[in-house]
Amino acid sequence: MKPYQRIPIHDSHEPLLELPAVFARFDPHPYAKLGAPYPDYSPFALRSSVVERLQQAQTYLQQLQPGWRLQVFDAYRPVPVQQFMVEYTLAVVCTERGWAVDQITPQQRQEALAQVHQFWAVPNLNPLTPPPHSTGAAVDLTLIDAQGRPVDMGGELDELSLRSYPDHYVGLADASAEMYDAHRQLLNYCMAQAGFERHYHEWWHFSYGDQLWAWLRNRRHLGQTSTAQYGRFAA
Repeated sequence: MKPYQRIPIHDSHEPLLELPAVFARFDPHPYAKLGAPYPDYSPFALRSSVVERLQQAQTYLQQLQPGWRLQVFDAYRPVPVQQFMVEYTLAVVCTERGWAVDQITPQQRQEALAQVHQFWAVPNLNPLTPPPHSTGAAVDLTLIDAQGRPVDMGGELDELSLRSYPDHYVGLADASAEMYDAHRQLLNYCMAQAGFERHYHEWWHFSYGDQLWAWLRNRRHLGQTSTAQYGRFAA
């Protein structure tokens, strides 16, 4: 169990809403393209209040960088999709280590999963410990400029490396590193202004109202006791 999963959940039962066209999307959706199962809801959906806050974040962004937009990589992710992607990522990690995923030992599997779970939540069905994206309150996103070009963030989304840590480029004496960090800080600033919290390992992952969000807020504001507003979304 991760520390944030001890946060109590008082679900508001808000509906999921499809993200409006004001946001750019990755098309086709990266996980659906791989065959991940999305039987009921779009991966480009979030709880209604989270959609409103995302619109606020884009407004802040465009005040600072006219014409720039948020580009959504992934939003709502049911637990079966989480399971699919954990297994997919496990296979990638095993291949990189020269292991055949269907022939690994239990020890090798645990070693590889330890790397996977630095970035991917455990796909469990316990209602007290939902994976963040299964709540409809977490979103993975990046920036595009006024010409619709990707803004260079110094790393790829879902990258399993230290470059994914939000502050990886802080203090590095290199012009490119300063640019990457400035872009990450811009994204974080705009999202924070709208009430989001950023994942401690992923520059692209933000949430509002889930357990991770509450835990991060409580750490930043000592004495505060925020609880989660959203549990796992039940269709």
